[in-house]
Amino acid sequence: MPEATPRMTNLVAVAVGLAAVVVVLGAYTRLVDAGLGCPDWPGCYGMILVPETAEEIARAEAAFPDSPVEADKAWPEMIHRYAAALLGLVVLAMAVLAIKERLPWKLPVALVLLVIAQGAFGAWTVTLKLWPQVVTTHLLGGFATLALLWVWWLGLRHPPWRVATSLRGLSTTALVVVVIQVALGGWLTANYAALACPDFPTCHGVWIPDMDFAAGFDIFQDVGPNYLGGLMSSDARVAIHVVHRLGAVAVLAVAGWLAFRMGARPLAWVLGGVLALQLALGIANVVFALPLAVAVLHNAGAAVLLLVVVTIYHSIRPSGA
Repeated sequence: MPEATPRMTNLVAVAVGLAAVVVVLGAYTRLVDAGLGCPDWPGCYGMILVPETAEEIARAEAAFPDSPVEADKAWPEMIHRYAAALLGLVVLAMAVLAIKERLPWKLPVALVLLVIAQGAFGAWTVTLKLWPQVVTTHLLGGFATLALLWVWWLGLRHPPWRVATSLRGLSTTALVVVVIQVALGGWLTANYAALACPDFPTCHGVWIPDMDFAAGFDIFQDVGPNYLGGLMSSDARVAIHVVHRLGAVAVLAVAGWLAFRMGARPLAWVLGGVLALQLALGIANVVFALPLAVAVLHNAGAAVLLLVVVTIYHSIRPSGA
């Protein structure tokens, strides 16, 4: 099997960077309530760009009378779409190049299919009016795309990191726990539960607040007319928020133990540092009532944490190998 060319290696690096940008832009779009900034897909009010002139706005609002034009929300949504579309084109180019140069093709083709699925979920996010199931799946798809591209890059670069095979089980557990926590974070965001508990470490001044787990984690809820702002009761949102906090404790315990078991290795220090930063950002989100910059950084930190754990899992080698 021929080795990857520098062109392919550079393309994968570009795709990793683009995927990271798309993940951060997606977080920003959700946090500024711009998920429905454009009421249609893939255009915006039937246009390639956001309508801005008086004539364009009049035409847009005539076509979508229930969705008045808000350029400050439409632009974040469209910039996110432009970045996602560019990533899709780069991933497609890499798949074509891999087949042409007779390189391993399964991962590139899987990424093409994943990006196509992401496009579909992006459309459903709009057409189903921010239905939490679709929003959460779309977020997970973005993280999966970033992680798979990172795995591809690691395979091409052959980094010199080594992690003993004795840590395979622990690193697998850490990876599973982090993915579950990312999903919980997506569900929390999709249901607008980030501020359901306004204090820390208690919630509404008590350790065990009133919670409605059945409603909070009802994944079979009907499609509503519009989920902007959320439709769940306060107790349901508190349940989501508390479970997300418990998930953070689980991540801290498992990934922290992994970092400790790895000893004084650079990857262990990186993992410990990212865990500490994520904990600080999560607490700051509650204490300071979800500042936009902190919330975006918390989402980006989740992506970095996932990549660090993926790197550790990918670096498992027999002793002396």
